[in-house]
Amino acid sequence: MKFCVQLGKSGTETYDLLKKVYGDECPSRTQVFEWFKRFKEGREEIGDDQGPGRPITLKTDANIEKVGETVRQNHRLSIRADAELINTDRETFRQILHNNFNMKKVCSRMVPRLLTLEQKEIRMNICVDILQNNEKTQTFKERDSF
Repeated sequence: MKFCVQLGKSGTETYDLLKKVYGDECPSRTQVFEWFKRFKEGREEIGDDQGPGRPITLKTDANIEKVGETVRQNHRLSIRADAELINTDRETFRQILHNNFNMKKVCSRMVPRLLTLEQKEIRMNICVDILQNNEKTQTFKERDSF
């Protein structure tokens, strides 16, 4: 098409030539006229223009920090509620939690995949207390089957 524009051909002549060479594989008449017009106005590249709208990614360092702060403040909120707090979409929020904070979804809440050493110690202490209490009272072992 650029070649035809430089030769001074019209849009119709260009479409006819393309139709003759490419047959059914030729772009539609409307598309040929649109590109012909663009090349005539001085366009050099055939790639699409950058469209308006949201940036390609919302995973910026600032948003990652906001997500971490939000989860630390109240980890009981749902992904939807947290995402609304920092004005981002749910999927981006979920991906940041999953990829950057090593959390996974459990019952619509994000929780750490692995327990910290402190959490492991607390759980172990609770289990030891339950076992010691059980040994003292023996009520749990003496129960009949359910």
